[in-house]
Amino acid sequence: MGQTLSEPIVDKETESAEDTRYAWGSSSMQGWRISMEDAHTTLLRLTTPSHIPSPPTQPPTVAFFAVYDGHGGAAVAQYAGSQLHNRIASDPAFIAGNFEESIRSGYLGIDVDLRADKAFVNDPSGCTAVCAILTDDGKVICGNAGDSRAVLSVKGVAEPMSYDHKPVNPEESRRIVAAGGFVEFGRVNGNLALSRAIGDFDFKQSPQLPAEDQIVTVNPEIITRQMTEDDEFLVLACDGIWDCMSNQDVVDFVRVRIATTRGNLGSICEQIMDRCLASDSELGGVGCDNMTVIIVAILRGKSLTEWADAIKKDIEVKTGKTVQEVEEEQTRQPPE
Repeated sequence: MGQTLSEPIVDKETESAEDTRYAWGSSSMQGWRISMEDAHTTLLRLTTPSHIPSPPTQPPTVAFFAVYDGHGGAAVAQYAGSQLHNRIASDPAFIAGNFEESIRSGYLGIDVDLRADKAFVNDPSGCTAVCAILTDDGKVICGNAGDSRAVLSVKGVAEPMSYDHKPVNPEESRRIVAAGGFVEFGRVNGNLALSRAIGDFDFKQSPQLPAEDQIVTVNPEIITRQMTEDDEFLVLACDGIWDCMSNQDVVDFVRVRIATTRGNLGSICEQIMDRCLASDSELGGVGCDNMTVIIVAILRGKSLTEWADAIKKDIEVKTGKTVQEVEEEQTRQPPE
C-alpha cells in the first residue's frame, strides 16, 4: 500500500468524444494517494506520424485507447502516455496492417527509448500498460503488460481482453526464477507486485537475456477478437478499479448507467470511481489507489442515444424491471 493523504483528492479530469464508429468517455482521480501516477491516451484516429514515409496503401483506420498505472513515480507512465501510441504507429508492421506485431514492437521499443533518454538514467519508476486498437474491419486488439485491465461487454457478459501479470502466476514465476530472480510475499524479489511493466529497469539487468526473458519484462500479452453484433463496449482501467469490482460487476454497473444517462460515458467513469473510493484510508489499500477509467462505446452506425436505448431495452427485457429499479438494487450493494 502506498502512502496516503489525510483526505482524498476527489477532483476528476473527465473527457469524452465520439465519431460515427465509437464514442468514449474517460476520467481519472488522484484519490487517497499523495500523488497522481496514472496516465492515459484516447485517440479516435491513430495515424502514422507525419515524418514516416506514406505507404502505397493505407492500413485500416484505427482507434487507440490505453491506461498506464505508474509506480515509484509518475515519469515513466507520463512518457508512455505521450509516446507509446506514436511508437506503435511508426512501426512498419502498423503501416502494413499487422497491429498485433506493431503493439509488441511498440512495447519493446518504448523500453529501448527510455534507456536511451538521459532524463531516465536514474529513474526507478515503471508503469503498467493496457491498450486497445479497434479497427474499421471489425477487430479489437488488446495488448497488456501488468495488472491494468481491458474488459469487453458482450451483450452484458464480461469478456476479458487481458489477464493480470502477477509474480505468482506459474508462467511468470518460471521466467522470474530462470532470469535469476525470486518471488516472495507475492512480489518480484519481494518488491514489485507485478511481473510485466514498462521501465522498472532494476529488474532488467541481465544483458545476456533478451527483453522477453528478463525478471520483469515489457513483452505484452496480446488478445485479438473479431467483433460481433453483441459487442457493446470496452472498459480499460487501472487496478484501482479492478481491486474493488470484478469484471462482471463493472460491466453490470456500466450497462445500467448507460441506460439511465443515455450514454453519458464520462459521467459513468466518474460514478465508477466514486463507488470504488474508500471511505477512509485504513482498509488495506483497497479503494485508496489512483483511479483511471476509459469506456469505449461500439456504435455500429447508431447514434450514442440509440446505442444507449438498445442497451436499456435489453436490460429491461432480461430483468423484467426498469433500469431505475436495477440501478437502485446496485446502489444498495457495496462493492467487493
